[in-house]
Amino acid sequence: MAIMLDENSKVIVQGFTGHIGTFHATEMIEYGTNIVGGVTPGKGGTKHLDRPVFNTMKEAVAATGANASIVFIPPPFAADGIMEAADSGIKFCVAITDGIPAQDMIRVKRYMRRYRADAKMVLTGPNCAGSISPGKCMMGIMPGHIYMPGPIGIVGRSGTLGYEAASQMKKLGIGVSTSIGIGGDPINGSSFRDHLEHFENDPETKAVVMIGEIGGPQEADAARWAKENMKKPLIGYVAGLTAPKGRRMGHAGAIISATGESAAEKVEILQECGVHVVPNPSSFGEVVAKILEKDS
Repeated sequence: MAIMLDENSKVIVQGFTGHIGTFHATEMIEYGTNIVGGVTPGKGGTKHLDRPVFNTMKEAVAATGANASIVFIPPPFAADGIMEAADSGIKFCVAITDGIPAQDMIRVKRYMRRYRADAKMVLTGPNCAGSISPGKCMMGIMPGHIYMPGPIGIVGRSGTLGYEAASQMKKLGIGVSTSIGIGGDPINGSSFRDHLEHFENDPETKAVVMIGEIGGPQEADAARWAKENMKKPLIGYVAGLTAPKGRRMGHAGAIISATGESAAEKVEILQECGVHVVPNPSSFGEVVAKILEKDS
């Protein structure tokens, strides 16, 4: 089983005909993702990659029955595209775009409050590598061949560390149920805690790897929630142990600005909450294998 995306996902590519959208849509189609069309305003009625192109998301969803979308729209216009996806009835949206202004994402978060919880679109990103349910559906820019199907959920802010974890586990014969990228921006669509709940409720996910980094309270909040609500093992890694305070480190959200936001402080909180902490990026596979062996 998988969370958020599976073989039944019907995917629309927003920013379909652009160079980046075309490149990654081609790779997703080759992987087996059911891309049913795309949106590029002004190009509706044409075809691209042998799929129909629409002017708006509402037109695309009405014509194709799509329930998921992936955003490759340039930063100045990406927030409007995300809100358009929410209005069209899309259930799961992956925003790949990097560089969306924080003020725009605040507008998106406020906009989405109008929807009831049961009708609200799940948004991951922006500034993420996407999500994948191996062998079923890939919505992102990740190298699909490094993921094999299996019982481990992955949720992370860093795309490349997610690749590293999946690659190490594959070498040990351990597969992934779903890998979710929530993105490295300070204001993102969904949090660690949101997806931990989905993984906890997925009968085929046996354990979850949470890949965090410096900046923000999300990892600590998720660990505290897991302590009270999760029965499945949670394995955590926090990047940035040597990062200096106050300096941006790659991701826009990776800035230590308050107590509890450094890597060392987060690791301490994770350990207090019973999370199995991965000591360094080369140990993902080893730690997961030990946890599975202990629980078998």
